[in-house]
Amino acid sequence: MSPSKEIVTFKKQIAALSRITQAVSSNLLLEDILRLIVMVLAEVMDSKICSLMLVDEKKQELVVRATQSISAEYNQKPNLKIGAGIAGRVVEEGKSLCVLDVRRDPRYRNTDIAIKEGLCSLLSVPLMVRGKVIGVLNCYTQAIHNFTEPEIAIVATVAAEAAMVIEQHGLLARSRSIQEELETRKLVERAKDMLSRDAQISGEEAYRRMQKQSMNARKSMREIAEAVILSKSIKR
Repeated sequence: MSPSKEIVTFKKQIAALSRITQAVSSNLLLEDILRLIVMVLAEVMDSKICSLMLVDEKKQELVVRATQSISAEYNQKPNLKIGAGIAGRVVEEGKSLCVLDVRRDPRYRNTDIAIKEGLCSLLSVPLMVRGKVIGVLNCYTQAIHNFTEPEIAIVATVAAEAAMVIEQHGLLARSRSIQEELETRKLVERAKDMLSRDAQISGEEAYRRMQKQSMNARKSMREIAEAVILSKSIKR
């Protein structure tokens, strides 16, 4: 590659990383961020298909969560067991793998799809969160390609960005869940005290009545508590 082409490529890579960093720090939904990541990476890597797969802990499988590919065959391919195929080994070993030609590599599990879609070389990089592999980032080329150290470094950097935003969204979801649980407890406690005072019954009995109403009406304890609080507020 000539010096001028190297400069252009380097500028493209920097611009791509900048776009991805902006997306990661934005208020976009996680799915939209992951989709943008694979689209930008596919562009800068000149990749036929770029995909991000995440580990399903319960099933111990890799599931495609984002790709810029419009191929129905690729998008609907079966989940991959941890340890199986190229991506499965990347998860198991926690190390990147480069495959010169997936169509001729016995470790690859979807040879028919690779042949039909014109996929050849593959770079698969792990997504790491605190030393744990949570998924992989895959880049396929149409022709035989030896991935260079700078290219591997670029994909590894993007993988780190993707892993960070996935962890952040997971922490945010857990934080929201904990907050909602605390709010529900406060509402139930308030409703129980109101019911106990107005009906002149013990707090335990008030709670038992709310539980029974929750089961009979098939509503959550939060909904029952909110109804009790509302009715008492209206009466006042």
